[in-house]
Amino acid sequence: MCRHLAYLGAQRTLQSLVVDPTHSLYEQSWAPRRQRHGTVNVDGFGVGWYVERVEPVRYRRAQPIWTDASFASLAPTISTTCAVAAVRSATTGTSPDESAAAPFTHGRWLFSHNGRLHDWPTARRALLARAADVPDTWAGVDSALLFGLALARWEAGANLATGLAAAARDVLDHGGGRLTMLASDGRSIAAVVVGEPVHLLTSRTGVVIASEPWDEGAPEAGRWRELADGAVLQAGADGITETLLRA
Repeated sequence: MCRHLAYLGAQRTLQSLVVDPTHSLYEQSWAPRRQRHGTVNVDGFGVGWYVERVEPVRYRRAQPIWTDASFASLAPTISTTCAVAAVRSATTGTSPDESAAAPFTHGRWLFSHNGRLHDWPTARRALLARAADVPDTWAGVDSALLFGLALARWEAGANLATGLAAAARDVLDHGGGRLTMLASDGRSIAAVVVGEPVHLLTSRTGVVIASEPWDEGAPEAGRWRELADGAVLQAGADGITETLLRA
């Protein structure tokens, strides 16, 4: 399906997060190593990052990341302490334009989904009334429904991980699917793992949650840990908390 990552830590450029690592998200767009569904991620990409305002900045395109000269020019010049990025392998029947490319955003939140709903039409009919009614919820892709469900919980006061877990449970009750999700509010990042792998990297300078390790084979690669299926994780100023979707 897709490859994505979330970062929280010391200031880093988008270049250092998305392009420079030895097995970067940039490389994963054409040569993923651990992708279970699909072979390349060339149907779009997006990056969201935080600056000196509450709302994140977002850049998306409906083309392979390596073909975008504008992103290549700006990535080395932009630094951030928090970001969410994704490269897309589109599910058949979903919108081909950039509105369907992660990350989705509203207010201070960023969201990305790797996978697919097994029965998107049924889940949409059953659950759309529970989802926050914002433009990104209406994008022509199943991920938009998950975003709307999580966003409704966040707007009601839930933390990142709780909102993601609630969205996953909603869809698991209406057809299920591969529902691995990442999110950020600028102060923390979170993940729910359902059917698609996620790896965690912790270091003195930050935390990365990613579909694939970006430095696999390097001396420090052992710092990566694959999260269990069903894991619910949040990382922020208070450290890292990890629970299970189903106790």
